Amino acid sequence: MKIEYSAHMEHRLALRKISHELPHQIYEGSNERYYDIETGHTVATMSVVMYGKLREVMVAYDIEEQTVRLLTIHPLKEGQKENRLNSGRWRRLE
Repeated sequence: MKIEYSAHMEHRLALRKISHELPHQIYEGSNERYYDIETGHTVATMSVVMYGKLREVMVAYDIEEQTVRLLTIHPLKEGQKENRLNSGRWRRLE
């Protein structure tokens, strides 16, 4: 599949000074994927070193035919993933 970055993703990478390869690495390497019922996007999460610390980071994406469009990236705050799972906002994908 072809992987593309949205304009928003490109903006976020520049604004947050995040490596351009990191979203792709998270998408490819994540063992945790969720469906976000609020946004309708799929989310991949993974622990990575960011800003000198080990952090859990999420990448939201959509799959359109033969293209994966990576939409946004951000580090998750403490407990944020658990809150989204417990509230039902995120549903684990098998």
